[in-house]
Amino acid sequence: MKYCKEYWDDVRLVAGSIPGIDKLYNKKILITGATGMLCSPVVDIIAFLNREKNAGIKLTIAGRSEQRCSERFKDALESGDYEFVQYDANSASKPDVKADYIIHGASNADNKRFLKEPIETLLSNIIGLKALLDLAADNKGSRLLFVSSSEVYGNRERFSYDADGEIAEDEYGYVDILSSRSCYPSGKRAAESLCASYIDEYGVDAVIVRPGYIYGPTISASDSRASAAFTHDAAAGRDIVMKSKGDQQRSYCYMLDCASALLSVLLNGACGDAYNISNKDSIVSIRDVAECLAKESGVNVVFEIPTDAEKKSFNPMKNSVLDATKLENLGWKAHFSLDEGIKRTLKFL
Repeated sequence: MKYCKEYWDDVRLVAGSIPGIDKLYNKKILITGATGMLCSPVVDIIAFLNREKNAGIKLTIAGRSEQRCSERFKDALESGDYEFVQYDANSASKPDVKADYIIHGASNADNKRFLKEPIETLLSNIIGLKALLDLAADNKGSRLLFVSSSEVYGNRERFSYDADGEIAEDEYGYVDILSSRSCYPSGKRAAESLCASYIDEYGVDAVIVRPGYIYGPTISASDSRASAAFTHDAAAGRDIVMKSKGDQQRSYCYMLDCASALLSVLLNGACGDAYNISNKDSIVSIRDVAECLAKESGVNVVFEIPTDAEKKSFNPMKNSVLDATKLENLGWKAHFSLDEGIKRTLKFL
């Protein structure tokens, strides 16, 4: 991703609208999954606050590759701006650090890898989180934010909900627990229950976010999800290939808006609560996203019949439209419409 003046202007915009952001000043924050799509812009916001607001935030990045971390943030962070510690979500070992705030964003979210590594996908959501909940229990007075997923809602057609309506945080549907593709939503559901258990048994302060479909220039080159593949193709000037009609409705959110939502919930959310992340101005179909990218980049949208293996990796949820009222009631708001977010995505890649 390209760091440029326009990008830092956008960071400045979202940072200035996060309610209670000064609670982070002079605190220690630990982030896992910091090089990923959702949490890397959180690091950018912290870098901006320290650079322009003298916030004095002590940042610790926990991950498997220090080199990947330094490469991702080489234009945002100097070597002395953060501490790197080893952490693997498949390990029960907790990082040996002190932290006032913990953001746990490390997780496999790639549909194709779900099929290749269902065991690792499921267990990492539980084992990796347990290590951080233990850390939060040891760090009295700290707070943990767990990044879950909208996939915890499953399909609602078997229940009395409006199948096409917006999904509130207490409206759970059906997940086929005998499908290995369910390793991801089942792992996230179990992880949320683990948070609730640590709250009740050990008094840990924890909150949960459930992002919808996040997009932006922080996608990785190896990300095989549909919106990521569309973005890579559009940025490279290739026609966008769709493997379905693309009429599924989804809640999309630009990555900087998602980052401000993560911090808004971390600082202001109620202990034990979950919050949907969705931009009400970006509730569109998958095909709408593809066509918006194609229009902006001057390419075409073409359709191909998916293989059986590709079909097996698809998210089975027909409707993933999230109600973000709880999040908005914290004072959060989105700044980037789908058109604006896609223009920035292609520009900053």
